Amino acid sequence: MGNLATIEVKAFVPARDFDLSKQFYQDLGFDMAWSSDALAYFCHGDSSFLLQNYYVKEHADNFMMHLLVEDVDAWWKHVEAQGIASKYGIKAEPPEDRDWGLRDFILVDPTGVLWRIGQDIPSK
Repeated sequence: MGNLATIEVKAFVPARDFDLSKQFYQDLGFDMAWSSDALAYFCHGDSSFLLQNYYVKEHADNFMMHLLVEDVDAWWKHVEAQGIASKYGIKAEPPEDRDWGLRDFILVDPTGVLWRIGQDIPSK
């Protein structure tokens, strides 16, 4: 089969208002490594994605991202401290322990993309 090693995989996240979404992700804590008129590359630690200046409502409303972090409560405190929900008029729900072994919270970006940001929790 040869060497099938991979380097990384990135999602192309849609943006209805490209400039607004770029600011949103920077406020959320991502670094914008580069940007063009069509794409912006965001990273935080070893995690990254491409924000695209592209929007189709049906696509955006069914697009989900999952970010696994070490301390979900610290991320939630950052979201609250930045006033992200009110600043962007978006939905954000505080962290909860889920039956599937994660503690996570829900955040919907200005385009309608659903983010689940969470951490693993020990099984009971």
